[in-house]
Amino acid sequence: MRLFVALDLSEEVRTALAQFCDKLRAEFPTARWARSEGIHVTLKFIGEVNEDRLAAIESALATVRSSAAIEMNFRGAGFFPDARHPRVFWAGIDGSPNFAEIATQIETRLAPLGIARESREFKPHLTLARIQEARGIETLHDAVRRHGTIDFGFVRTNEMHLYRSQLGRGGAKYIRLKTFAFSAVD
Repeated sequence: MRLFVALDLSEEVRTALAQFCDKLRAEFPTARWARSEGIHVTLKFIGEVNEDRLAAIESALATVRSSAAIEMNFRGAGFFPDARHPRVFWAGIDGSPNFAEIATQIETRLAPLGIARESREFKPHLTLARIQEARGIETLHDAVRRHGTIDFGFVRTNEMHLYRSQLGRGGAKYIRLKTFAFSAVD
């Protein structure tokens, strides 16, 4: 099973992102644009694991706690690793301080199960598109500049979800396996 831990978006944020991507898709159709229903905030990509490890992963995730809900403002867009040689086009997230703390707790709880820690710094974002060919990227840069800094909305949540990703012809299908409340405060 291919697993990851994520936070969900509100319908308002999802709709704002979809409208933004629809405008840009026409200007840069060579990118692999994310389907709006599949966009989520990844806290931890676990990867391929045997099904017999699922209960231990769920038990570890159930111990993650915070004194408050996570608050996220979704705004702006950019490129990884940089604008000249982009591989990912993303929307930014300004999160409350406990956002990174939750991600660190997940790493800490899963490491004893043999799940490798992420080597890169936690940078919350939403992947909007994957770019395999940078030729013509200037048109996407121009379109992003024309739109300016866009505010996609706000989400407050006290739940994270364990998802299974099934790869198929039409792209990945995400199946929610379990929900974990990390804070009693909603």
